[in-house]
Amino acid sequence: MSEIEPTELGTRLNSGDDLLILDIRHEDEYEDWHIPGSENIDVYDELTESEDEAVEEALSEIPENNEIVTVCTAGIVSERATDVLQDMGYEAKTLVDGMNGWSRVHRSAPIDIDIDGTLLQVARPGKGCLSYVLISDGEAVAFDISHYTEEFDALLNDYDAELVGVFDTHAHADHVSGGRDFAERHNVPYYLHPADALSIDVTPLEDGQTHAIGRVDLTVIHTPGHSQGSVTFAIDEKALLTGDTLFHKSVGRVELGVEAGIEDTDVESNAATLYESLQRLRNQPRDPLVLPSHDPGSPEPPVCARMSDVETENTDLNRSRESFVETLANDIPDHPPNFQRVKGVNVGNDTVADEELSTLELGPNNCAAE
Repeated sequence: MSEIEPTELGTRLNSGDDLLILDIRHEDEYEDWHIPGSENIDVYDELTESEDEAVEEALSEIPENNEIVTVCTAGIVSERATDVLQDMGYEAKTLVDGMNGWSRVHRSAPIDIDIDGTLLQVARPGKGCLSYVLISDGEAVAFDISHYTEEFDALLNDYDAELVGVFDTHAHADHVSGGRDFAERHNVPYYLHPADALSIDVTPLEDGQTHAIGRVDLTVIHTPGHSQGSVTFAIDEKALLTGDTLFHKSVGRVELGVEAGIEDTDVESNAATLYESLQRLRNQPRDPLVLPSHDPGSPEPPVCARMSDVETENTDLNRSRESFVETLANDIPDHPPNFQRVKGVNVGNDTVADEELSTLELGPNNCAAE
């Protein structure tokens, strides 16, 4: 069997290798979520029904000089596509675990920032998620991490740093946080704003609170709106970890907690609250770097931008208060898959077995307002 691991695929794509990523899923699934740069030829039904002639006809126009990687949801039906392509004379491999496997890939890079320490951004390209690890004077803290915590253990080992705390900017709706488990395993505090910690024990975050991480100061700014407990972390007034409150070209959506049944509010008041939170961030000194928890597509770290540049490029920041509230309350994009249950797990109202985690998260993050 010819296979390629997701991590190897990510490395080869990042290095510019000439690969044809062939996604054989239904067109609507592909349009919803796919590997950037991949091509879609929908032969899923024909493959499952062993209609080899129809499959060969659909695939016959593929250039012969390409190395092909076939993709489906879990890497099962795409194995059949690889067999057919090889019988046709193509060089083809199957992406192990398909889009599920692609969702597990993590990449990291240091951010160019003038602090007495190192700030790493950890990108999860299959989900568009961005996590962070701050290291200073041998101490480390992690922010908004995935449940693939071994990726973060590896970074701690690489930098010979001791974990002293784990932080979440909010209770996420698109992926299950690994924060609690990571903190418990390392016997360190797990920090979350109490408004988002409905049924879990946390070390509470408060507006204005400051934490010293080695020789770097971390200040909590309560920025509700996307969720009632959303916070932003200011790092030595040089950078803002904005979570899902502020993205580079959008802002956090305001209806997820309401529709998940865990917020006793409404989307209009959430939008108004978010507007005020954004004004507070815009008034932070020194034109800090804006470091969100998501980036669309397949982010290659480091993904960062100055607040002044975000203000220029971000349409939502240039709306009037009235227009902002009306737009966010009424122009609702597609929801993240399984967001009610994901949100429930992260606030402590629900549980999920380890073997279900990957399937629960499968799909795009969709946490931006547009």
